[in-house]
Amino acid sequence: MFNYKTFDETKVEFVEIAPASELPNGERLFVDLGDKPIVIFNIAGQYFAIGDVCTHDDGPLGDGVIEGNHVVCPRHGAEFDIRTGQAVQMPAVVDIPAYPVQVRDGILFVGMPK
Repeated sequence: MFNYKTFDETKVEFVEIAPASELPNGERLFVDLGDKPIVIFNIAGQYFAIGDVCTHDDGPLGDGVIEGNHVVCPRHGAEFDIRTGQAVQMPAVVDIPAYPVQVRDGILFVGMPK
């Protein structure tokens, strides 16, 4: 699992995603980077990116309801912290990947492991 809180910048490549204006406050953006489905959230002007696959049953996670800093899986109610990817509510017990997000010159970039 990759977590942006503990990443080594020399092992991350930032990939251009889209203009930040395409992701207004409270919205989410779905992207595939290679074989990794990722969802990017704009929560109160801060951007977060997590894997779009619930570790409980491999279902899509990004369409879930946002409750504070958590996303609730729409299938079985597992919750994950969108800031860290940490599983915080059963039935999920395994964390999901969390990726660093940068905004440079109005463009969103997501950091992917090299």
